Amino acid sequence: QVQFVESGGGLVQAGGSLKLSCAASGFTFSNYDMGWYRQVPGKQREWVATVTSGGSTNYADSVKGRFTISRDNAKSTVYLQMNSLKLEDTAVYYCITYIGRNYWGQGTQVTVSS
Repeated sequence: QVQFVESGGGLVQAGGSLKLSCAASGFTFSNYDMGWYRQVPGKQREWVATVTSGGSTNYADSVKGRFTISRDNAKSTVYLQMNSLKLEDTAVYYCITYIGRNYWGQGTQVTVSS
């Protein structure tokens, strides 16, 4: 079955960097688009970035120029490099793919402090 193992979250000061990883299994990773979302308690889950199976990338305006999504098909892993972090980037980050329906990772907490 489709499974994700996310890692890389933590506590970082504003202006710092973190790199999230999402290791996938249970499907042919290279065939599918992968994405990252984030959620703050009490708010809707927000799209952050997508990398297509062909390697094209798209970003939410709020993270464009600061975050980079990438994928390593040999490792079945998608990454989110987050630079110049801001307080408002604090959230639980989830990786996602769509195979007939959405499949979500378990989430990893990112906390940006002042």
